[in-house]
Amino acid sequence: MPEGLSTRPTTPHFTWKHAFHLGTGLRWIGISAVIGALAGTASAFLLVSLDFATKTREAHRWLIALLPVAGFSVGLLYRHFGSKVEGGNALILEEIHDPQETISLRMTPLILLGTFLTHLFGGSAGREGTALQTGASLADQLTQPLGLDGSQRRLLLMAGLSAGFGSVFGTPLAGFVFGMEVLGVARLLTPALGPCLIAAVVGDIVTRAWRVHHTIYRVDALAGFTPRTVLASVLAGALFGLMALIFSYGVHHLSSWSKKLVRFGPLRPAIGGVIIATAVFTMGTTRYIGLGVPVIVDAFHHVLPRADFAWKTIFTVVTLGLGFKGGEVTPLFFIGATMGNALSAVLPLPASLLAGMGFVAVFAGAAKTPIASTIMAFELFGPVPGCFAAIACVASYLCSGKLGIYPLRKQI
Repeated sequence: MPEGLSTRPTTPHFTWKHAFHLGTGLRWIGISAVIGALAGTASAFLLVSLDFATKTREAHRWLIALLPVAGFSVGLLYRHFGSKVEGGNALILEEIHDPQETISLRMTPLILLGTFLTHLFGGSAGREGTALQTGASLADQLTQPLGLDGSQRRLLLMAGLSAGFGSVFGTPLAGFVFGMEVLGVARLLTPALGPCLIAAVVGDIVTRAWRVHHTIYRVDALAGFTPRTVLASVLAGALFGLMALIFSYGVHHLSSWSKKLVRFGPLRPAIGGVIIATAVFTMGTTRYIGLGVPVIVDAFHHVLPRADFAWKTIFTVVTLGLGFKGGEVTPLFFIGATMGNALSAVLPLPASLLAGMGFVAVFAGAAKTPIASTIMAFELFGPVPGCFAAIACVASYLCSGKLGIYPLRKQI
């Protein structure tokens, strides 16, 4: 053996540099847990309030006639008090890509109130957009007290997105991935892993600790993996992707068109309220307003009217495109589940399985998040439906075009 060399293994010494990294890691564990607790509490409040709004509206359907007044009121509220936060999810994503200034705390109460009024008076909207905005805006309030720089603030906001998504749907692993995937920020993937995971898990735990329960969806009919069923899954996914494109196109272009035609902001949701309320009373049903969770559940167990997904698309595009507040994802779950149910008439797959595939695949195409959507399917439905859903999610993503419900993602 050459002189001076030793076979004894060397053990790295613990240095102040290691202590610094350990301290930073522990600090971010604490920060992420706080973000999760804040987002989880906000999601619990949101879910309870929307449950109250839905039950109240269904018990007093005359409230739907006041939807134009509610829309005008929400528009005025944002015009006078929320002009800086009206961008909603787009504002949050832009702040992550290009950090400028802390998001106003006003975003949280304004979006909670706006979403509550939308559901109370009969708009067709979801809850994910609200959860994302409350999670991120509450998280951002920690920026200045903790003295965080731009790159650290990005992690803070991404953790807020993960916590909001994971807690409002009861899917912490999907929320963990969603907070990163929705941005397409490959350079931030590694440093964001810990904060996003911890915030999403803690957010879900805190929401459940408030004794708020999530809807259980069960796929009760499965199929074997054969060339025929795999091909059918790819075809279904492609159709789900086309539906996602139609939905995204409808919301974006109706919003753009209405802003050019009606300059006074509060008038746009008022007009939308007139359209929605007139349609509800003309059709004699509230099936296509609100969250529509009972219909989603039915899609897994019963054959539904074939046009359900089309009507929900129209109602939601009008609601969100004309300025009401709320999210897109639960309506996308409705559209996907009922569309899958309808496709069972022509594809060799069970209606329940197709409902589960559509539930996540339309969302995957609209949000451009096939990985988070696949993980959600595994969390909600189990491994076998999850595998079919994975095929549908990827096919939907590939066939949904570039336009989505969130701004086009950038590399930062």
